Amino acid sequence: MLPELSRDEILRYSRHLLIPEVGLEGQKKMLASSVLIIGTGGLGSPVALYLAAAGIGRIGLVDFDVVDSSNLQRQVIHGTSTVGELKVESARRRMLDLNPEIQVDIYNEPFTSENALRIVKDYDILIDGTDNFPTRYLTNDVAVMLGKPNIYGSIFRFEGQASVFYAKEGPCYRCLFPEPPPPGLVPSCAEGGVLGVLPGTIGTIQATEAIKMLLGIGSSLVGRLLLYNALDMSFEYVKLKKNPNCKVCGPNPEVTELIDYDAFCGVPGRGHDEGSAGMDWDIDAKSLAQRLKDDHLILLDVREPHELEISALPGAVNIPLGTLAARLPELDSAKDMVVFCKTGVRSSRALELLVSAGFKKVKNLKGGINAWAREVDPNLPIY
Repeated sequence: MLPELSRDEILRYSRHLLIPEVGLEGQKKMLASSVLIIGTGGLGSPVALYLAAAGIGRIGLVDFDVVDSSNLQRQVIHGTSTVGELKVESARRRMLDLNPEIQVDIYNEPFTSENALRIVKDYDILIDGTDNFPTRYLTNDVAVMLGKPNIYGSIFRFEGQASVFYAKEGPCYRCLFPEPPPPGLVPSCAEGGVLGVLPGTIGTIQATEAIKMLLGIGSSLVGRLLLYNALDMSFEYVKLKKNPNCKVCGPNPEVTELIDYDAFCGVPGRGHDEGSAGMDWDIDAKSLAQRLKDDHLILLDVREPHELEISALPGAVNIPLGTLAARLPELDSAKDMVVFCKTGVRSSRALELLVSAGFKKVKNLKGGINAWAREVDPNLPIY
């Protein structure tokens, strides 16, 4: 039986009640519905805010991070006053301030193969607000196995994508991307950047798709991939078909239980320090500063040229990671070298390239130039 609306709720949702496709019955459906949002960052922020405002009766939030100042340019559910707090706590407080009549459940834990089934099972719809491939594949697979819609979104710089992957009615994420890209091929927003308003556009599209599916109205993005370009202000659609050989949603699935998705995507496990190339290859900022007093080292900066305007180390050679392979002859493999970037992610990949090309006297600045700013030169900005 659907819940009844109180006088206060009738007033709160009155603009919904005036829409014939929603009405009193539709609002009751939303109050009786549940949505799980995986990630409370750029995409999860607008999704959570608008679903809370719309009156989705139960909303779950999964995240395992704290609010950082660098989040606030796009993660609008958080604020300066919540920097340092758990993201799920910060988000829940804002959602309940917006609509105290709903239920917000929080899961302050990594979303893994061990807990995914437990967390997902009681929700009607999943919304993927993540920014990494292991969690995207995990979200897809658990959605297929439990027969739930998975509303997908992704963002990078000025471009975004959205779709609804629902194996009962169309293709799943694996139908479109059977295998993950090679590790490091697709940069994250932390390394490549994202226009702050972009996740607002894609996130509100995800929230719209969720409401339409819960109400059974309109035409969903099942079987279509929306491509959005903010610079051109263009929306394009790609038709998607179910892959009859899909390993998860096909007639003869090979993947029938949740797997190790970090291993599947070829990325280090969750305990790995993202800014590290490994103990044997790392040098920390303080140790590098000490060595620079006595040794002549080549400092190789593999960031993009425009990042040098933000921060730089004197005397460093700038060769962006994307051009490094072609410019290896410019470097002297006989000299000691330390490679760095913003946080150590790109420089770790650069180190792998250098070592494979025969460079042996090479180290990675663990944590990148941001670590240098924290530990050695506090006058240098962190970004």
